[in-house]
Amino acid sequence: MADQFRASIVGGSGYTGGELLRLLVDHPQIDVTQITSRAKAGKFVHSAHPNLRGRTTLKFTTPDMVEPCDVLFLAQPHGVAAESIEEWRGKAEHIVDLSADFRLRSADAYRSWYGGDHANASWLERFTYGLPELHRDELREATLASGVGCNATATILALMPLAKSGLIERAVCDLKVGSSEGGAAASASSHHPERAGAVRSFAPVGHRHQAEVLQELGEFELHFSVTAIELVRGVLCTAHVTLTEDMEEKDVWRLYREFYGSEPFVRLVKERQGLHRFPDPKLLAGSNWCDVGFARDERTGRLVVISAIDNLVKGAAGSAVQAANLMLGIDEQTGLGFPGLHPI
Repeated sequence: MADQFRASIVGGSGYTGGELLRLLVDHPQIDVTQITSRAKAGKFVHSAHPNLRGRTTLKFTTPDMVEPCDVLFLAQPHGVAAESIEEWRGKAEHIVDLSADFRLRSADAYRSWYGGDHANASWLERFTYGLPELHRDELREATLASGVGCNATATILALMPLAKSGLIERAVCDLKVGSSEGGAAASASSHHPERAGAVRSFAPVGHRHQAEVLQELGEFELHFSVTAIELVRGVLCTAHVTLTEDMEEKDVWRLYREFYGSEPFVRLVKERQGLHRFPDPKLLAGSNWCDVGFARDERTGRLVVISAIDNLVKGAAGSAVQAANLMLGIDEQTGLGFPGLHPI
């Protein structure tokens, strides 16, 4: 009989916490025994996540009631986990923190990108960056894993084969993102009259997820802009890449197949005809897939690499479950088989 593991989710009333529970409620080896929310303590989970009505009888508790478990998912606002990581370490052997608190390894880098000192900088190097496509072997040995930024995930998976082969001279990455990236709390920017029909550049420069890309792929000339569009779920990364050497299309195909041919959640999408010739986040809603495609400009040699993910799943909860599977010795695809929806 397969091993069973007890899990708790801290900060479970937001979108990411809800997606974690949705993915885990049918997981054959991970049982969520507690989920917390200060604002909704004592209420059934479906009060925040009505899609789970009838799928679980869990009620929200407060964080101080969390009991020891095998794996602890922290889905709290940025900055909270850093202040309480020592307390949480006493609750579980394995921790996956979905916030940005432990994504960067350097206290100087954290200060530069987040504008202040890290609350527990000595813990930064103890966390493994939780993107399995980059750190699968390390995650199998890890007990602490960070979350991954959704925009960073889409960009890293778009560029990784080129970056790891030393082929990027310059990359200009334009990311279109949905409203759920801003979280469940209402704000002026998420107000329907302001969001509907919008194509709003909110981070033309300086987005924090750029730091993760540079950390994980190495230093090269990277330009990174993020635009909010009328979409709820999803990230589409369009990366305009100047290569260090010219590559024919067949060589690009070969390189990407070598890197991603055996990856369980990365698909190469490049069709000659049809509506869905390139990656489209609409097709990935609810799934842990990342679709990657490309086009080569025959006149200039410029390579355009396109990637798409669901920001709440592959960009957050899905990668967290995938990382936890590896940490616990479970097949990494377990609980992550949902294929997405079409049409939606």
